[in-house]
Amino acid sequence: MRIALLAPAWFAVPPVRYGGIEWVVSHLADGLVEHGHDVTLFAAGDSQTTARLVTSYDEPPSYRIGLSLPDLHHAMTCLERSGEFDVVNDHSGPLACALGQVVETPFCHTVHGPLRGEPGLVYSQIARVCPRVRLISLSHDQRSPLPDLPWLATCHNAIDLDDYPFDPGNDGYLLFLGRMSPDKGAHNAVRIARESGLPLKLAGKMHDKLEQEHFDATVRPFLGDEIEYVGEVSHEEKVHLLQRALLTVFPIQWPEPFGLVMVESMACGTPVLATGLGAVPEVVEQRRGGIVADTVDELIPQVEAAAALDRLQVRAVVEEKFSAERMVSEYEEAYERLAAGGSSGGSGGGR
Repeated sequence: MRIALLAPAWFAVPPVRYGGIEWVVSHLADGLVEHGHDVTLFAAGDSQTTARLVTSYDEPPSYRIGLSLPDLHHAMTCLERSGEFDVVNDHSGPLACALGQVVETPFCHTVHGPLRGEPGLVYSQIARVCPRVRLISLSHDQRSPLPDLPWLATCHNAIDLDDYPFDPGNDGYLLFLGRMSPDKGAHNAVRIARESGLPLKLAGKMHDKLEQEHFDATVRPFLGDEIEYVGEVSHEEKVHLLQRALLTVFPIQWPEPFGLVMVESMACGTPVLATGLGAVPEVVEQRRGGIVADTVDELIPQVEAAAALDRLQVRAVVEEKFSAERMVSEYEEAYERLAAGGSSGGSGGGR
């Protein structure tokens, strides 16, 4: 099958640092090539892939992120060649999703964000105005605000297990890995660490003004020998932090559409302690991959039990459910259904 994958324009595939979407697209592109497909990846010029690489920008225009013109130029670079492919799968955003209506090639869009509030309104408008476009969800919960959109499949995100080696030991600290925004819950991680008497390392992006303000108000006052912010880390640094953590805390305050950090942690053998919002219960198998509770108050007494989980069994959850091989097979099934007529599927991906 001739497949076009449209990645976001803003970062390389795979990303050097932050970029969950770019990691997923990287594994998908290389996996499809390994399965014998003719894959063209539309991404930034410094991307690395076994697929055929087409670039709209030699260097990622990340300094212009959020502006519509680079996004439009990047999408059009792919869509003006859409006739060369059997299917086009967009991962770049709602703008390209809407433009998929104008091409004759079967077109699907993977929704990487939430569907509540304004994003849900936009996708509802796209469904009405662009009836030929089909959507892929990252989790079943992601669909819940708008279950009647033209869903093609659910394809859970995945990782390359070789990139996250298992480590049976730990250095006794809690780890928070994510953006320093209120929804991600870094302040909740601080509370869990202080009330459980354990050291905490926080790693992640803090570029936006809101992230900086939230961090300064709720995290910075507690920094010291036991609570440390290590900044935005490389992939290698992230893996080492995950491998040696006692637990990864994921105390989010919003309905996360997926949450790749949880999979990365479990792959290293590190249990996850998480609030059960969004897709969290789909990702973390209760008392095998970690412990999920409704509130932070309920999580704090579970630290010891989560830390006692068998790290080999934690790793096994990812081997069974979130391998790149499984994700690629689910996307293949979705593309075949799309090419055959584009009719909406149920949960898709055999799940």
